[in-house]
Amino acid sequence: MNYYTLPSLVLILAQLWPCAPEMQRKNIKSADQSFTAFRRVKRGWIWEPLFVTEEQITKMPLYVGQLKSDLDKQDGSLQYVLTGEGAGSIFIIDEYNGKIYVIQKLDREKKSFYTLRAQVINRNTHLPVEPDSEFIIKVRDINDHEPQFLDGPYVATIPEMSPEGTSVTQVTATDGDDPSYGNSARLLYSLIQGQPYFSVEPKTGVIRMASQMDRETKDQYLVIIQVKDMVGQAGAFSATATVTINLSDINDNAPKFQQRLYYMSVSEEAPVGTTIGRVMAEDSDIGENAAMNYFIEGDSTDVFDIITDNETQEGIILLKKRVDYEAKRRYSVQAKAVNRYIDERFLEEGPFEDRTIVKINVQDADEPPVFTLENYVMEIAEGALGGSLVGVVTAKDPDNDDSPVRYSIVNGMYLKRLFSINEHNGTIITTKPLDREIAAWHNITVTATETRNPEKISEVNVYIQVLNVNDHEPEFPKYYETFVCENTFSGQLIQNISAVDKDDSIEGHHFFFSLAQEATNNSHFTVKDNQDNTAGIFTAQNGFSRQEQLFFYLPILILDNGTPPLTSTNTLTITVCDCDTEVNIFFCRYGTFLYSLGLSTEALVAVLACIVILLVFILAVLAIRQQRQKSLFSEKIEEFRENIVQYDDEGGGEEDTEAFDISALRTRTVMRTHKPRKNITTEIHSLYRQSLQVGPDSAVFRQFISEKLEEANMDPSAPPYDSLQTYAFEGTGSLAGSLSSLGSNMSDMDQNYEYLAEWGPKFKQLASMYVSRRNGRD
Repeated sequence: MNYYTLPSLVLILAQLWPCAPEMQRKNIKSADQSFTAFRRVKRGWIWEPLFVTEEQITKMPLYVGQLKSDLDKQDGSLQYVLTGEGAGSIFIIDEYNGKIYVIQKLDREKKSFYTLRAQVINRNTHLPVEPDSEFIIKVRDINDHEPQFLDGPYVATIPEMSPEGTSVTQVTATDGDDPSYGNSARLLYSLIQGQPYFSVEPKTGVIRMASQMDRETKDQYLVIIQVKDMVGQAGAFSATATVTINLSDINDNAPKFQQRLYYMSVSEEAPVGTTIGRVMAEDSDIGENAAMNYFIEGDSTDVFDIITDNETQEGIILLKKRVDYEAKRRYSVQAKAVNRYIDERFLEEGPFEDRTIVKINVQDADEPPVFTLENYVMEIAEGALGGSLVGVVTAKDPDNDDSPVRYSIVNGMYLKRLFSINEHNGTIITTKPLDREIAAWHNITVTATETRNPEKISEVNVYIQVLNVNDHEPEFPKYYETFVCENTFSGQLIQNISAVDKDDSIEGHHFFFSLAQEATNNSHFTVKDNQDNTAGIFTAQNGFSRQEQLFFYLPILILDNGTPPLTSTNTLTITVCDCDTEVNIFFCRYGTFLYSLGLSTEALVAVLACIVILLVFILAVLAIRQQRQKSLFSEKIEEFRENIVQYDDEGGGEEDTEAFDISALRTRTVMRTHKPRKNITTEIHSLYRQSLQVGPDSAVFRQFISEKLEEANMDPSAPPYDSLQTYAFEGTGSLAGSLSSLGSNMSDMDQNYEYLAEWGPKFKQLASMYVSRRNGRD
């Protein structure tokens, strides 16, 4: 027994010493005080760390460990009690000696430890001897789980020709066992498949390049990685993972032409841009690393061109300039292919380009004539007589047979009426004089046709300029409306004039102004040349009188600087205006107009006032008439509205053949003659009386209807109605009798309408009207 347990034993003996009955009669408070004193005693538990191995299967409880108090004298007086996680169900304890047993199979991966509490109780007093203490039972791991690759299968990509030791990717496996106990979770990686190109780090699973590899040789590798637990010892579990490693392309290969010599041909008739052929250089790389550009080298760059087809990576040779079989029959073209994107790391291996030779033969063809110039510019003076020479065009057959050529003008009839061409030598002449002022340039198209093969035709544009000849006189650019005030003074500027000339001047137009010879003695106005193609008109006297002279006609001579110079006389009309010194053009025009009519201003105002009054009167009359028409029309509308009668009877149409013979309306050959209408008043009375004795099928009805039908058919003024029915009779057979007063000798006063009340409810309203009216009269 150690020194720490001595105070506890002394305290227990002091408590158990009084065995008298009064000691047993102590209340609960004394017991609690004793227990409190006990808990303050230093603990006396003795145990070692407790472990239990997982996955143990046995029919008998397995011993785990023992809890022991230093107060236990092995006399059975103490009882061990176990509580906490799994107590009684997983773990049991021998209450006499404190040995703990496990009675179930445990799984560390589900629960790695259990927390329990132990207590020692005196069997006699049922009082705790040792304080309640907590301890842990750990589940010891065994290697019962296989390692697993959670992210597989793996795919990685690395550029080809990567140096040895370059990291490709990393694979990672996990193990469900306890990494802190034993080697069950200690993993080791190894390479099963993939040597000698790859290697793997045993502890980390990092895959690295073991040698340089060329994608063009093989672009994909399948690597198998194995992982084992227990550091690869015997009995270890293992797992494998597949890693697919792809080599990405880099530009490490130069393009190479499939052929070192190509043969192609092109016709001399081929136009610019014609595709002559294709060349192709192969590149083992892919994608943009295989992209290339083609070039033409040598002296043929001005005749041929080459472009790259980006889809097929072929070089397309095009005709850049027309070829001529007679001039050169064969070309040797050097084509070059160069990688578009070059990796600087491989520049030391050589230039990434290749060359080939293309032999191009020019094929002979029957070519159309060729003009000596691409276009011609000719000149002719305007006014030249018909038949004057304009110029000559020349075309030749470039072929060896040198076929003769025929010339013609292909423009419209208008140009053919101005020019003609000699079909044998290409001489162009005029057919009539040309006027530059109408057209300064004429553009014609001349064709040259081989006589042996008319399908071979060439065209050329001929531009003919009509040279100016001074054949138009200068003139005023517009009509000048010039006024001079009656109260003007001498030397006053009243008008600035200028001139225009339809002719063209190389040095520019220059005009000279002066009074005509017949007006040199004019003492009213003078002309001053401003030397800038303008001139000023000035007064030469003080004051003018409209009564003496209203208009002055001033002849002005204009001289141009053409060769030869031409002159013209233009008349300037000057009107005298009723003003002081400043001219108002509107009032001058107005005053001149009145003065020419012989009217004064007051007379003109009176005439205008009369016209305005007359217009107002006419508008008033029209407004009144329109108002009356509107009122009459509204009254007629009301009258029409009051006399509207609605008939709900529907005719029989064309199928109703009982009324009359409709064929008479359809006959176009019926000649209608005018028959005067009868006065049917007496007929109605007589026929009505007869209708009282006969039925509806009587001959009287048939005769009446036939007569009316015949009368309507023969009347040219009658409208062409589809059906004309005249109702002038009442039918018989009604119990009510006739209500008509036709043919009756009695008046309304003599008749008795009491019988209307006996006709029933349908005639109730009618009966009330007649009976009430009779009673009122009585």
